[in-house]
Amino acid sequence: MEPKLSPLHLMEYENEYGAHNYHPLPVVLEKGEGVFLWDVEGKKYYDFLSAYSAVNQGHCHPKIINTLIEQSKKLTLTSRAFYNNKLGIFEKYITDYFGYEKVLPMNTGAEAVETAIKLCRKWGYESKGIKENEAQIVVCENNFHGRTTTIISFSSDTEASTHYGPFTPGFIKIPYNNVQALEKIINENSNITGFLVEPIQGEAGAYVPDDGYLKACYDICKSHSVLFIGDEIQTGIARTGKLLACDYEDIKPDILILGKALSGGTYPISVVLSNKEIMNVIKPGQHGSTFGGNPMAAAIGIASLQVIQEENLAKNAYDMGLIFRNKMKTFCENSKIAKQIRGKGLLNALIINNSSYKELAWEICLKLKDRGLLAKPTHTNIIRFAPPLTITEKQIKECLEIIKLTIREFE
Repeated sequence: MEPKLSPLHLMEYENEYGAHNYHPLPVVLEKGEGVFLWDVEGKKYYDFLSAYSAVNQGHCHPKIINTLIEQSKKLTLTSRAFYNNKLGIFEKYITDYFGYEKVLPMNTGAEAVETAIKLCRKWGYESKGIKENEAQIVVCENNFHGRTTTIISFSSDTEASTHYGPFTPGFIKIPYNNVQALEKIINENSNITGFLVEPIQGEAGAYVPDDGYLKACYDICKSHSVLFIGDEIQTGIARTGKLLACDYEDIKPDILILGKALSGGTYPISVVLSNKEIMNVIKPGQHGSTFGGNPMAAAIGIASLQVIQEENLAKNAYDMGLIFRNKMKTFCENSKIAKQIRGKGLLNALIINNSSYKELAWEICLKLKDRGLLAKPTHTNIIRFAPPLTITEKQIKECLEIIKLTIREFE
């Protein structure tokens, strides 16, 4: 029997043998259930990151896990060279669920964004009549859509893009939450085929745009035959208190991108949803994935979406989010460190005043860990708070006390 390795040894293994592409908190996890995680020494934590919104249904949800186990005993992968008995059922289920005509399944979120970009460009050439290789897609500053070469080509994050060029052309960056900027660029450029946007910018720290922003952008796109592409990989599937964040403004993206919680955090699943007129520009052999649409993913995807509906998790996210923000807003009014709370549903961010100490948000997260709550900073002075959507009122209030007590230590 191999000796049990200490947390220090396990962290040293990752540092020694793994690429240093993340900067994790010093905690080694081995178990998850619902809103909780346990480390290798048995300490219990509230999870306030939810794997960047991948475990909306809670860790190891029994319905999703049982589906994974049962399907794994029957058939895991055929590739799309053949039909399988799960994919068509999943495709009908998810298109009905979100109100679309067609779906293209992939695996990771970045793959789905790449798929949406290819789909949008192809539609621009074949349906809108844009000259070959001149299509442009408008994106927003401070976006986060993934880390492939094409996606970092239009990133504002120099950490993600430095020394990875040459980059993919065909993108125009404009300020987020600025309707006039979109209208101006679309009026000036007849080669624009799409507008790719996060309804709430997640990596930027739950940056919520002004009310009416998305609807105004959607209307501008419609009036100029430009595809509105909604990246709801992090905001979708009930995270913000509605099934989709776009639902707050009653808009339906021409192309909708989903991932993360589509599997409840158990398996890489992503999809691109659209109508027939747009999706049918892709013909056999023109785009695909060995694993995309595999029977495991199809079965798990249905179970994950059923959990969201059966447990009314969108409403719970809405209600718990209100409690969380209201309590934190009151706290911020009397705090020198906690400047502002923002977000929707259970996608929230606390802005920290780190003017006297740059690493303050990191230090706060270390203290939160010591008190049994796991969260992670972004952009130096922002701490994201995004627990699984199954969290109860009693639990959210307990976590609020942990957060407030910890921040008071630094006042």
